[in-house]
Amino acid sequence: MANTKSALKALRQSKTRATQNAQKKARIKALAKSLRTDKLTPDILNERYSELESALDKAVKAHVIHKNKAARIKSRVYKAAHGTKQQISGKSGSGAKKS
Repeated sequence: MANTKSALKALRQSKTRATQNAQKKARIKALAKSLRTDKLTPDILNERYSELESALDKAVKAHVIHKNKAARIKSRVYKAAHGTKQQISGKSGSGAKKS
């Protein structure tokens, strides 16, 4: 148990911040999961993706998660939700020269 008034206040602040950080992380996880699993129309998909981006950027600003983790989540969710659309070209992917 804390011995001083300042230690008691620090303990209260720590508990409050931990709760708020957990809520922010839970919101990010819920948004990411809904984008990955739900079948959405393109308009709703883009709207929810922008919500996720906003939540991630706010979490980075508040030092809840690292900026690289936010970028990684954005990238993975975008690929999962929108699908990777690679164009097929006439070139061989092996990299070997043909003679």
